[in-house]
Amino acid sequence: MPDEFPDRRLPAIDVGPDHGSFEPPELPDELIDELLAGARTPEELAGPDGLLQRLTKRLVERAMDAELTEHLGYERGEAPPGGTGNARNGFSEKTVHTEHGSVRIEQPRDRKGSFEPQIVPRHQRRFHGFDEKIVAMYARGMSVRDIQAHLRELYGVEVGHDLISRVTDAVLDDVREWQTRPLEDVYPILFLDALIVKVRDGGAVRNLACYVAIGVNLEGERDVLGLWFQRSEGAKFWLAVLSELKQRGVREAVFPQAWVQTCIVHLIRQSLRFVPDKHRRVVAKDLRPIYTAVDADAAAEALAAFEQAWGERYPMIGKTWRETWEHVIPFLAFPPNVRRVVYTTNTIEALHRQIRKTIKTRGHFPTEEAARKLIYLSIINAKKSWRQTYHWSSALLSFKIHFGDRLP
Repeated sequence: MPDEFPDRRLPAIDVGPDHGSFEPPELPDELIDELLAGARTPEELAGPDGLLQRLTKRLVERAMDAELTEHLGYERGEAPPGGTGNARNGFSEKTVHTEHGSVRIEQPRDRKGSFEPQIVPRHQRRFHGFDEKIVAMYARGMSVRDIQAHLRELYGVEVGHDLISRVTDAVLDDVREWQTRPLEDVYPILFLDALIVKVRDGGAVRNLACYVAIGVNLEGERDVLGLWFQRSEGAKFWLAVLSELKQRGVREAVFPQAWVQTCIVHLIRQSLRFVPDKHRRVVAKDLRPIYTAVDADAAAEALAAFEQAWGERYPMIGKTWRETWEHVIPFLAFPPNVRRVVYTTNTIEALHRQIRKTIKTRGHFPTEEAARKLIYLSIINAKKSWRQTYHWSSALLSFKIHFGDRLP
């Protein structure tokens, strides 16, 4: 491999408003062969001081030189227009972290100090894409120490704890903007649930409830509307959450006309907590006629039949269903294929599983902000695989029949 790359002049680089449409020219095979001369091993190509690192260094330096030429208005070696004015003033060295390792570059300077390079801005020591890699690793649950080790092993880059923290803390600006963004005025379905996370508070680790709201819009698309933290889950705090949603544009978040449906799956699980293994399958089977009944009246009859069979042995099951009965039966007003859309919080529970998978290696978070940051990133990752709600056309038609003009 040659010691120096040829001093080829780069084509002009457009860093203006249309730079996103820039299409790099095709590289001729002759140039590739020349660059690869003598490079045979992976280390010579991508290792420390290998071809990719050296090529990155030369390209960045030439691009910055082209930027300075454009800034000054004349080529290297020429005199300033009129014989006076700003001029080149040597170089300053700095190390830039890239996807191919750390690269030592010479950054050109001008005498007036007015030159602001675009490809590697002043005081920036990470090349485009490097921060995104750190955030992506953090979003998948890797600790700061794990990220440091990964960058060291894969790229030969030593990155400090403070740098990683600064990069990931920048996500908090995105979180704040996301949490206060305007919402749509109507979400036919709103799923509400909370998961418990451990957060350090002084010298102790405490449980915090992380409230999550998922809305399904008129097109059947799901969206997480926000995150809220509180010491415990409760109706009073949920009212504060819904009030915030209303302030952000949701029309009927706290209106009494909204139907409230308890999660049937949660209710069944809670019922079976009282039942030993030998009876659990039979009890679960006998509960089924309640939530699969044709309407609310038939469901009440099925509950009475269940209590007739099991009430003496497990009186707390019938009591649990009756205490929340007004929130058990709303979904029975819909056809079977629509009931599947609203009778369970599986949508939000699937998200919680994804979040728990991401945070399980943490044990606990040092602060609430640290928890908020990682949970937000986990949500963004999870949403990439979301699809439209099943049977949405049928569900929307049923909602229109029941709710009339309240649904656009």
